[in-house]
Order: sequence, then C-alpha cells, then structure tokens
Amino acid sequence: MLRACHGQQVFGKGVLVAPLIWRKREDLLSRIDYISVRWAWPAANPPAVMCSGVHFLWGVSLKAKNLIFAFLVLFFATLTSQAQMVVSSNLEYVEDSDYPLTSNLLDVYMPEDANDVPVILFFHWGALVGSDKSDGEVLGRRFSAMGYGVVSSNYRLSPEVSHPLHTQDAAAALAWVANNIDSYGGDPKNIHLVGHSSGGYLAALLTLDYSYLETLGVDRSIIKGTVLISPFLYVEETAPDRIAQDDRATSIWGVDPKAWLAASVTPHIGPGQENILVIYADGDDDWRKNQNLRFASAMRAAGNENIRAVEVSDRTHRSIVFSILDEDDQIGKLMSEFIEAN
Repeated sequence: MLRACHGQQVFGKGVLVAPLIWRKREDLLSRIDYISVRWAWPAANPPAVMCSGVHFLWGVSLKAKNLIFAFLVLFFATLTSQAQMVVSSNLEYVEDSDYPLTSNLLDVYMPEDANDVPVILFFHWGALVGSDKSDGEVLGRRFSAMGYGVVSSNYRLSPEVSHPLHTQDAAAALAWVANNIDSYGGDPKNIHLVGHSSGGYLAALLTLDYSYLETLGVDRSIIKGTVLISPFLYVEETAPDRIAQDDRATSIWGVDPKAWLAASVTPHIGPGQENILVIYADGDDDWRKNQNLRFASAMRAAGNENIRAVEVSDRTHRSIVFSILDEDDQIGKLMSEFIEAN
C-alpha cells in the first residue's frame, strides 16, 4: 500500500481488520465461524471486493484446526507487525548547488507517528565511486517496522572528488541529522552510524577521527554506537591493490603511500572508542575478513571493551545487507540488540 501523506509517502503491508470472530467463545477451536480480513487501502478508495465471512473450517478435525489456528496466529502476527513507514525523500543536508547531481541529498525513513525513536544513519557501499542512498531503503523497511528511524545519505563520489571529501560529506550528513531529526520524530541523542563496505569505512573514520565533526562544531558524543558491515579499513593495503586492478582508483586516495596511511583507520586506533560492532559475511573475501578481525582485535588491545566482530553465515558481500528483509537474516537482530544495549 502506498499513499500520500503531507508531501511524504506512507508504506504498509497488510493490516488485519477483523482478526478472529468466534461464534462461541467457550469453544474457540471447534467453533471457529469465520475470519474476515482485508488489505490496507486508502479509506477514500476501498477495493470493490473484500473477503468477509469466509467459512472453511466446518467438519475439520480438532487437530487440523489446532494447526490451522497456529498458522493463522503466526500469519496475522506477521501482518500486524509490518508497521507503516513514512518516507521523506531528497532532503538537502548541505545547501550547495555545486554538489554534483544528488550528492547532497538524503532520505528519512520513520515509523508512522514516530516520537523520539532511535536513529540509524546509513552510508551505502560502492567503493567510493558508485551506488547511492537508495541502498538504504531495505534498512528503512526493516528497522521502521522495529520502531527505529533510518536516514540514508548520498555523498560525493570519485573520480569527481578525492579523499577526504567523501568523509566530509558523511560528517555533514551526521550534523544535519543531529540538528534536524527531531522534526521527523527521531531522537538526536540516540544516533547510530551504520555503513556497508565503503560506507563502513566512512562510518569508521567519523567514529575514530574527531576532526571531521569538530570542523562542523558537532560533538563526537552524539554517536551512540557504530556498526561496520563488511568494510575495508586499512587504506594502506586497500589502495595499492585497487590501483593495480584499475588505475582510475588513483582518484580516491592518490598514489602517495603516506596519504594512504593518513586516510586509513590505522592512525586513529586508540583508547576511548567504545561501542563498535563489526559484522562481515562468510562469503566476504579473505583479505576483507582479515581487516575486519584485525581492526576489532587492535581496538580491544588499545583498551576498548565494547568492540565485537561477528561473522554472518550464508551471505555474500552484497547479500549481507540486501537480504535484510529475508526470513534468515541475521544482521537485523544483531544491530537492534547492539542499539538497545547502548
């Protein structure tokens, strides 16, 4: 279902109108009369036909009715758990016409009637050269149903720009969230950074290198926690490998090994950096897994206690995020538990 709502969009799956109607309450399972269900629809334009009074359980054994009843409870619980989602699209986090295309835009996904809900700021993948904020829609759908807000942000890409402009844009998006998200029902004191792949690299730099936020007058303490999903982290290793594969990658960090090191997480690993969750896929490349595990180990060795690295099974570098709506997803639960614990 999709309808307009004050310039926004409201999404929802099914809503149960009359979940279970019993003819005799004293005999629930043996005297189920009918079930009346309809799909969510704009009130002004209902469908011409609705299913009501569907009689189908007469003469069915009690054991069969027990099984059907259990299925219906699960089915209806699934429907009613799909909370509606309000989407505010293409908001400018920097008012600057010089930004290429839509690089200065973000989308906000909120539960309907949100009020001081925790907020996830998401940065997409794409090796700092591709993709966009639309990648965050799957997170918006998953987490708005769980009572969280999600902001998915664009940022400028190479070869048009080079480091540190990608990260500066990510910092500007975070500043926008801190200053504006309360108007959309989010809690500006409960913001978690989440990034996938190159977006995880940006989230890591914002978390570890205070200078990006200090330049904007934003206190680093607004970051309650950070989730890095299959990121690359050690630029001094990643840059030469990528340049060897495609010399256009020189537009990201240049060709100077000193610049690669300066752009890496390496100079910023130290104490006082709590609340970081690293999630990677069993299908990730070995070099990426190695970087993720080494980072978590180095952070703990520096005296940080709440640093955790988790491998997710049956996922690839792509599907670890884009399959978050699947029944066998694991990262949604990991992320929500992490957010609730902070």
